[in-house]
Amino acid sequence: MIDIHHHLLYGLDDGAKNLEMSIAMAEAAVANGITHVACTPHANYQYTFDPQKNRERLGELQELFKGRLTLGLGCDFHLSFDNLEDQSLNPRKYSLNGKNYLLVEFPDFSIPDTMTEALYGLNSRGAIPIITHPERNPMLIARPNRMIEWLRSGCLIQITAGSLLGRFGNRATTMCQDLIEKNWVHFIASDAHNVTSRPPNMREAHQVLVKRYGSETADRLAIHNPRAAFYGEPLPRQPLPQGLDDDMPAKRPGLLSRIFSR
Repeated sequence: MIDIHHHLLYGLDDGAKNLEMSIAMAEAAVANGITHVACTPHANYQYTFDPQKNRERLGELQELFKGRLTLGLGCDFHLSFDNLEDQSLNPRKYSLNGKNYLLVEFPDFSIPDTMTEALYGLNSRGAIPIITHPERNPMLIARPNRMIEWLRSGCLIQITAGSLLGRFGNRATTMCQDLIEKNWVHFIASDAHNVTSRPPNMREAHQVLVKRYGSETADRLAIHNPRAAFYGEPLPRQPLPQGLDDDMPAKRPGLLSRIFSR
């Protein structure tokens, strides 16, 4: 399995605190059947995103886990004004492995209408936004249909393994199930922060997906789509999403037709 959202690099944010914790998390990932990890430290007002330091920390772990775990770099990109301004000047600075997929996180307590324009702006600069853990965002739990326009414009959705397993409450689990059943989900990722409360628990989530939705869906969300994002490749053919009101034209052209017409 391939984990595209993982706070593995130590001393950068609220993930691994030291090298020992990074090593423990990497060992847990390997034991969990994870073959690739995109290390995605936060970029927000609290945590400074430093590409040079990220590469140095990544290099330490790559040397220790050579042949056992393939590591890459990305970012847990918060949709702030400063981040968006910097991304417009450095389009690949925050994306997964310097390619075109970009993890984006919304604020927990307010998602202004300008966020839609921000997503269009990312798309117009060649980024493919991946909306992270909407099932854990109170604003999106209350109004999940806000994602319809974003999906229509080419955004993708990543849910958290722990949410599917009930570790973020019943509402998060129920929303995960609803989004999967509507074919709105493209990735499942651990969003691991440690080995206790927020571990890299992809195997258990994959097993739940197999049992509830079948191996094809489980492998699509945990292996095939994440592999495409990790290497910056087009997604394989996806099932048609439900409830996007196909009779309503999208405000702007996006990637949706290309994703679902292969």
